Parts: sequence; structure tokens; C-alpha cells
Amino acid sequence: MKKESILVERTFNVPTSKVWTALTDTNEMEQWYFDIEKFEPKVGFKFDFMGGPDDGPQYLHLCEITEAIENEKLAYTWRYDNYPGNSLVCWQLIDKGEQTIVRLVHSDIHTLEEGGPDFSKESFTAGWNHILHTSLKDHLEEEES
Repeated sequence: MKKESILVERTFNVPTSKVWTALTDTNEMEQWYFDIEKFEPKVGFKFDFMGGPDDGPQYLHLCEITEAIENEKLAYTWRYDNYPGNSLVCWQLIDKGEQTIVRLVHSDIHTLEEGGPDFSKESFTAGWNHILHTSLKDHLEEEES
């Protein structure tokens, strides 16, 4: 089994501090990401949430922050309750003044594939593309208007 990763990247016309807040503030996260009860961008902090396809089952996601550098990088483990595998999600923010490049890498997704089609590379790719290119984009643009 080969290691599988997904890379999704987008440039937003907002400073990194705005993107960081969207990634780490629970009130903002629930508007574009998932409904997470409590979140602290600190190494070792654990959080969970329900999520899945709009027309399918919902899964309990279990995550633990492995790296948090304000306005630069946020990484956390990503696994599912009662399913095999453990992957890593890493958000990197690249400051370009009034713009921010957001680079998301979801690595080790091959460890999740045994869970079924909802855990395939294609499913994750579609999900992350929607999250970056639609959900986060709409959220950040709405804030700016």
C-alpha cells in the first residue's frame, strides 16, 4: 500500500490573521467548517465533531493538535471512531501581505481506506476542494463585504 496525500491550495484576498481566526475560532468554524464544541490551537488539544456526506452517514471524527504556530501552521491527527487508520491534516498559511496562500495537506489517507468508499482518496479530495474553494472562500469573502 503506497502512502497517499491530498494537496489543495488557494489564495485568499485577506491577511493571514483573518484566515487563522477562521481556522481556530469555534464561532467562525461552525459557519464554514464543522460544528466543533470547543477548540484551542494548542499542541495536545483534542477535539471531535460529526461529519460526512450530505446524503450519507455521519462519522465521529477524532482529532488531536500536533502543531500550532499562530498565523502560520495548524496540524492535527484525523481519524474516525470505530474505524481503522490515522491520518494528518496540515493547514499552512503563507503571508503575502493583504493576501494569504492556504495550503492544505491531508496525509496518510491510505490508512483510512478500509473504512469504505467514504474514506477513499476521491472522497477526501472532493471534500477538501469543497471546503477550501467553496466553504472557506464564501466565509472569508462574506466577512470582507
